[in-house]
Amino acid sequence: MKNIFCVMMVLVLSINLSSQNNREQKSEINSRKLLIGEDLTYVVKYAFFRLGEVRFRVVEKTKLRETPVYKTVAYIDSYPDLPFVSLHQVYESYIDSSTFPLRFLAQIFDDEDTTYVDYEFYDHSKIKMKKGKYGSSKAWLDSTKYVNKRFQDGLSILYYARMNFGSERSVNIPCFVNEKEEITKINYFTENEPIEIDAVDYEVNCLYLDGETDFVSVYGLTGYFEGWFSNDSFSVPILAKMNVIIGSITLELKNWNKSLWNPPPYKN
Repeated sequence: MKNIFCVMMVLVLSINLSSQNNREQKSEINSRKLLIGEDLTYVVKYAFFRLGEVRFRVVEKTKLRETPVYKTVAYIDSYPDLPFVSLHQVYESYIDSSTFPLRFLAQIFDDEDTTYVDYEFYDHSKIKMKKGKYGSSKAWLDSTKYVNKRFQDGLSILYYARMNFGSERSVNIPCFVNEKEEITKINYFTENEPIEIDAVDYEVNCLYLDGETDFVSVYGLTGYFEGWFSNDSFSVPILAKMNVIIGSITLELKNWNKSLWNPPPYKN
Protein backbone atom coordinates (compact mmCIF):
# COMPACT_ATOMS: atom_id res chain seq x y z
CA MET A 1 0.00 0.00 0.00
CA LYS A 2 2.88 2.38 0.73
CA ASN A 3 4.27 2.00 -2.79
CA ILE A 4 0.85 2.58 -4.32
CA PHE A 5 0.29 5.73 -2.26
CA CYS A 6 3.75 7.10 -3.02
CA VAL A 7 3.38 6.50 -6.75
CA MET A 8 -0.06 8.08 -6.79
CA MET A 9 1.33 11.21 -5.15
CA VAL A 10 4.22 11.39 -7.60
CA LEU A 11 1.67 11.20 -10.41
CA VAL A 12 -0.35 14.03 -8.92
CA LEU A 13 2.61 16.36 -8.85
CA SER A 14 4.34 15.10 -11.99
CA ILE A 15 1.70 14.84 -14.71
CA ASN A 16 -1.59 16.12 -13.38
CA LEU A 17 -3.53 19.08 -14.77
CA SER A 18 -1.15 20.98 -17.06
CA SER A 19 -1.24 23.02 -20.28
CA GLN A 20 1.08 24.80 -22.73
CA ASN A 21 0.82 25.52 -26.45
CA ASN A 22 3.59 24.57 -28.83
CA ARG A 23 4.59 28.18 -29.52
CA GLU A 24 5.07 28.92 -25.79
CA GLN A 25 2.91 32.02 -25.79
CA LYS A 26 3.61 34.06 -22.64
CA SER A 27 0.31 35.27 -21.32
CA GLU A 28 0.55 37.22 -18.07
CA ILE A 29 -0.77 35.57 -14.93
CA ASN A 30 -4.42 36.15 -14.15
CA SER A 31 -4.30 37.35 -10.55
CA ARG A 32 -7.48 35.43 -9.72
CA LYS A 33 -5.86 32.17 -10.77
CA LEU A 34 -2.70 32.68 -8.72
CA LEU A 35 -4.04 34.56 -5.74
CA ILE A 36 -1.89 35.23 -2.69
CA GLY A 37 -3.49 33.46 0.27
CA GLU A 38 -5.17 30.73 -1.76
CA ASP A 39 -5.24 27.51 0.28
CA LEU A 40 -6.75 24.35 -1.25
CA THR A 41 -6.89 20.92 0.42
CA TYR A 42 -7.80 17.67 -1.38
CA VAL A 43 -8.63 14.27 0.07
CA VAL A 44 -7.07 11.30 -1.71
CA LYS A 45 -9.46 8.36 -2.19
CA TYR A 46 -9.13 4.80 -3.41
CA ALA A 47 -12.54 3.11 -3.58
CA PHE A 48 -13.95 3.54 -0.06
CA PHE A 49 -10.55 4.24 1.51
CA ARG A 50 -9.20 7.70 2.33
CA LEU A 51 -5.42 7.58 2.02
CA GLY A 52 -4.36 11.12 2.87
CA GLU A 53 -4.45 14.74 1.79
CA VAL A 54 -2.74 17.11 -0.64
CA ARG A 55 -2.68 20.82 0.15
CA PHE A 56 -1.77 23.60 -2.32
CA ARG A 57 -0.93 27.15 -1.19
CA VAL A 58 0.06 30.39 -2.92
CA VAL A 59 2.22 31.83 -0.16
CA GLU A 60 3.65 35.13 -1.36
CA LYS A 61 5.05 37.19 -4.18
CA THR A 62 8.80 37.58 -3.83
CA LYS A 63 11.96 37.74 -5.96
CA LEU A 64 14.35 35.07 -7.17
CA ARG A 65 17.49 36.05 -9.07
CA GLU A 66 16.00 39.57 -9.28
CA THR A 67 12.88 38.24 -11.03
CA PRO A 68 9.41 38.62 -9.42
CA VAL A 69 7.97 35.19 -8.65
CA TYR A 70 5.02 33.59 -6.87
CA LYS A 71 5.99 31.07 -4.20
CA THR A 72 3.66 28.07 -4.37
CA VAL A 73 3.80 25.11 -1.97
CA ALA A 74 2.24 21.64 -1.96
CA TYR A 75 2.07 19.42 1.11
CA ILE A 76 1.48 15.66 0.82
CA ASP A 77 0.56 13.71 3.94
CA SER A 78 -0.82 10.25 4.58
CA TYR A 79 -3.34 9.86 7.36
CA PRO A 80 -1.85 8.73 10.72
CA ASP A 81 -4.13 5.70 11.00
CA LEU A 82 -3.24 4.34 7.55
CA PRO A 83 -1.48 0.98 8.11
CA PHE A 84 2.17 0.66 7.11
CA VAL A 85 2.31 4.16 5.58
CA SER A 86 3.87 7.36 6.84
CA LEU A 87 4.30 9.71 3.91
CA HIS A 88 5.20 13.38 4.32
CA GLN A 89 6.50 15.49 1.45
CA VAL A 90 6.71 19.21 0.65
CA TYR A 91 7.09 20.67 -2.84
CA GLU A 92 7.85 24.30 -3.71
CA SER A 93 7.73 26.02 -7.09
CA TYR A 94 8.72 29.63 -7.75
CA ILE A 95 6.73 30.78 -10.79
CA ASP A 96 7.36 33.89 -12.89
CA SER A 97 4.81 36.13 -14.65
CA SER A 98 4.64 33.80 -17.67
CA THR A 99 3.81 30.84 -15.40
CA PHE A 100 7.14 29.10 -15.82
CA PRO A 101 9.24 27.96 -12.85
CA LEU A 102 12.58 29.44 -11.87
CA ARG A 103 13.08 26.91 -9.09
CA PHE A 104 11.57 23.64 -7.92
CA LEU A 105 12.35 22.12 -4.51
CA ALA A 106 11.09 18.79 -3.16
CA GLN A 107 11.62 17.58 0.41
CA ILE A 108 10.81 13.99 1.40
CA PHE A 109 10.63 13.27 5.12
CA ASP A 110 10.93 9.86 6.77
CA ASP A 111 11.78 8.55 10.21
CA GLU A 112 15.54 8.64 9.72
CA ASP A 113 16.38 11.56 7.43
CA THR A 114 15.14 14.12 4.92
CA THR A 115 16.08 13.98 1.24
CA TYR A 116 15.71 16.75 -1.31
CA VAL A 117 15.52 17.48 -5.03
CA ASP A 118 16.42 20.99 -6.22
CA TYR A 119 16.07 22.25 -9.80
CA GLU A 120 17.00 25.78 -10.90
CA PHE A 121 15.62 26.76 -14.32
CA TYR A 122 17.48 29.33 -16.44
CA ASP A 123 15.14 30.34 -19.28
CA HIS A 124 15.76 28.30 -22.45
CA SER A 125 19.39 27.48 -21.64
CA LYS A 126 19.98 25.18 -18.68
CA ILE A 127 18.69 23.45 -15.57
CA LYS A 128 20.90 23.05 -12.50
CA MET A 129 20.08 19.87 -10.59
CA LYS A 130 20.87 18.77 -7.05
CA LYS A 131 19.72 15.72 -5.10
CA GLY A 132 20.82 14.54 -1.72
CA LYS A 133 20.20 14.18 1.98
CA TYR A 134 20.13 17.06 4.44
CA GLY A 135 23.10 16.86 6.77
CA SER A 136 25.27 15.04 4.26
CA SER A 137 28.47 16.74 3.13
CA LYS A 138 28.05 15.61 -0.49
CA ALA A 139 25.03 15.63 -2.79
CA TRP A 140 24.03 12.46 -4.65
CA LEU A 141 23.61 14.52 -7.82
CA ASP A 142 25.07 17.94 -8.62
CA SER A 143 25.05 18.66 -12.35
CA THR A 144 23.72 20.90 -15.12
CA LYS A 145 21.51 19.92 -18.05
CA TYR A 146 21.59 22.16 -21.12
CA VAL A 147 18.27 22.63 -22.88
CA ASN A 148 16.72 24.72 -25.66
CA LYS A 149 13.20 25.29 -24.26
CA ARG A 150 11.38 26.06 -21.06
CA PHE A 151 9.76 23.34 -18.96
CA GLN A 152 7.06 22.95 -16.36
CA ASP A 153 7.97 21.23 -13.12
CA GLY A 154 5.87 18.86 -11.02
CA LEU A 155 3.98 21.68 -9.27
CA SER A 156 4.01 24.65 -11.67
CA ILE A 157 2.05 22.70 -14.29
CA LEU A 158 -1.02 22.80 -12.05
CA TYR A 159 -1.04 26.60 -12.13
CA TYR A 160 -0.19 26.78 -15.83
CA ALA A 161 -3.25 24.65 -16.53
CA ARG A 162 -5.53 27.14 -14.81
CA MET A 163 -4.42 29.93 -17.14
CA ASN A 164 -5.33 28.14 -20.34
CA PHE A 165 -9.01 27.27 -20.33
CA GLY A 166 -11.23 28.92 -22.92
CA SER A 167 -11.10 26.96 -26.15
CA GLU A 168 -11.39 23.31 -27.18
CA ARG A 169 -7.97 22.09 -28.22
CA SER A 170 -5.12 19.63 -27.58
CA VAL A 171 -1.66 20.72 -26.49
CA ASN A 172 1.71 19.12 -25.76
CA ILE A 173 3.59 20.29 -22.68
CA PRO A 174 7.34 19.89 -22.08
CA CYS A 175 7.83 18.74 -18.48
CA PHE A 176 11.01 18.13 -16.50
CA VAL A 177 10.45 15.11 -14.25
CA ASN A 178 13.04 12.90 -12.53
CA GLU A 179 15.89 14.64 -14.38
CA LYS A 180 14.29 13.80 -17.74
CA GLU A 181 12.56 15.75 -20.50
CA GLU A 182 9.03 14.42 -20.87
CA ILE A 183 5.84 15.34 -22.73
CA THR A 184 2.31 15.53 -21.36
CA LYS A 185 -0.65 15.83 -23.73
CA ILE A 186 -3.72 17.75 -22.57
CA ASN A 187 -7.15 17.83 -24.22
CA TYR A 188 -9.31 20.84 -23.24
CA PHE A 189 -13.10 20.83 -23.55
CA THR A 190 -15.57 23.70 -23.29
CA GLU A 191 -18.88 22.06 -22.34
CA ASN A 192 -20.10 22.72 -18.80
CA GLU A 193 -20.31 19.68 -16.53
CA PRO A 194 -21.96 19.29 -13.08
CA ILE A 195 -19.65 17.72 -10.49
CA GLU A 196 -20.61 16.54 -7.01
CA ILE A 197 -18.20 16.68 -4.07
CA ASP A 198 -18.76 16.05 -0.37
CA ALA A 199 -17.71 19.55 0.66
CA VAL A 200 -20.77 21.33 -0.82
CA ASP A 201 -24.47 20.43 -1.01
CA TYR A 202 -24.90 21.39 -4.68
CA GLU A 203 -23.44 20.46 -8.06
CA VAL A 204 -20.36 22.49 -9.02
CA ASN A 205 -20.15 24.09 -12.46
CA CYS A 206 -16.98 22.69 -14.06
CA LEU A 207 -14.94 22.47 -17.25
CA TYR A 208 -13.21 19.22 -18.14
CA LEU A 209 -9.82 18.15 -19.41
CA ASP A 210 -8.08 14.84 -19.86
CA GLY A 211 -4.70 13.69 -21.12
CA GLU A 212 -1.81 11.30 -20.95
CA THR A 213 1.95 11.20 -20.79
CA ASP A 214 4.39 9.69 -23.25
CA PHE A 215 6.09 7.71 -20.48
CA VAL A 216 5.07 4.84 -18.23
CA SER A 217 5.90 5.08 -14.54
CA VAL A 218 6.56 2.26 -12.10
CA TYR A 219 3.84 0.15 -10.46
CA GLY A 220 1.68 0.23 -13.58
CA LEU A 221 0.79 3.89 -14.00
CA THR A 222 -1.02 4.17 -17.32
CA GLY A 223 -0.37 7.86 -17.91
CA TYR A 224 -4.07 8.70 -18.36
CA PHE A 225 -5.70 11.32 -16.14
CA GLU A 226 -8.82 13.49 -15.93
CA GLY A 227 -9.52 16.82 -14.23
CA TRP A 228 -12.51 19.08 -13.56
CA PHE A 229 -11.93 22.80 -12.88
CA SER A 230 -14.40 25.39 -11.65
CA ASN A 231 -16.05 27.17 -14.58
CA ASP A 232 -15.32 30.71 -13.40
CA SER A 233 -12.47 33.21 -13.46
CA PHE A 234 -10.52 31.24 -10.82
CA SER A 235 -10.38 27.80 -12.54
CA VAL A 236 -9.90 25.97 -9.24
CA PRO A 237 -9.32 22.19 -9.55
CA ILE A 238 -12.40 20.46 -8.11
CA LEU A 239 -11.80 16.79 -8.88
CA ALA A 240 -9.05 14.70 -10.47
CA LYS A 241 -8.89 11.02 -11.45
CA MET A 242 -5.99 8.86 -12.58
CA ASN A 243 -5.29 5.19 -13.17
CA VAL A 244 -2.78 3.02 -11.32
CA ILE A 245 -2.34 -0.73 -11.21
CA ILE A 246 -4.97 -1.15 -8.48
CA GLY A 247 -7.59 0.97 -10.24
CA SER A 248 -8.75 4.57 -10.14
CA ILE A 249 -7.42 7.11 -7.62
CA THR A 250 -9.42 10.29 -6.94
CA LEU A 251 -8.46 13.69 -5.53
CA GLU A 252 -11.45 15.69 -4.31
CA LEU A 253 -11.55 19.28 -3.06
CA LYS A 254 -12.17 19.29 0.69
CA ASN A 255 -11.24 22.72 2.14
CA TRP A 256 -10.48 26.18 0.76
CA ASN A 257 -10.24 29.82 1.84
CA LYS A 258 -13.91 30.78 1.65
CA SER A 259 -13.17 34.50 2.00
CA LEU A 260 -11.41 34.40 -1.38
CA TRP A 261 -13.57 31.99 -3.41
CA ASN A 262 -16.44 29.49 -3.37
CA PRO A 263 -17.38 26.81 -5.94
CA PRO A 264 -19.82 28.10 -8.56
CA PRO A 265 -23.18 26.23 -8.66
CA TYR A 266 -24.18 24.40 -11.82
CA LYS A 267 -27.33 25.69 -13.52
CA ASN A 268 -29.08 24.00 -16.44
